[in-house]
Amino acid sequence: MEQQTHLAGTVRPGGRTARVRAAVLEATQDELVEHGFHGLAMDQVAARAGVGKTTVYRRWGGPAGLVTDLMTELADRSAPHADTGSVEGDLLANAAGVLGAVADKRLGATLQAVIAAATCDEQAAAALREFYLRRVREWAKAVDLAVARGELPAGTDGMEVVRAVSAPIYYRLLVTREPVDEEVAARAVRTTLAAARAGAFVPTA
Repeated sequence: MEQQTHLAGTVRPGGRTARVRAAVLEATQDELVEHGFHGLAMDQVAARAGVGKTTVYRRWGGPAGLVTDLMTELADRSAPHADTGSVEGDLLANAAGVLGAVADKRLGATLQAVIAAATCDEQAAAALREFYLRRVREWAKAVDLAVARGELPAGTDGMEVVRAVSAPIYYRLLVTREPVDEEVAARAVRTTLAAARAGAFVPTA
């Protein structure tokens, strides 16, 4: 997953409805960064977006609805997987993207707020799960290309490979609160590749 910091300037065609959605999602992300999920107030989002409260309540229903739509938008705006010509280059690009995302003040804070919300709100959990599933599926395509080139064993589960690259980064970020840097990301790629080349990600059943 690559760095993505702002929704401004990304309004899709569609007139007023698209502009309202973009403004509301921008305001939602601002409020998440500043106050977290449990401080996400519909009235504040509406005021910040310059949109009537009735419109926000009618379209999104509540904070979980806002977060769900925001995560959908962030996934839609994410770039496709890298295609460097080698599995190592592609996975290094993936790890760099994850590192950039979690280290970014705006996007990283957004992800942390939604991850925290997911522990106690099923809608937030579902939105987060779908966001990451979309990103993992996208980057798994790079692993499939590596299999086709003969760099990894046939049957390698690309989604599990991508998860294995990201896992140490998120563990340090969210569990141990240790520094996360380029060496951590590169080590995650090296260890994942060694396991993948040995067939560790080929299902046995």
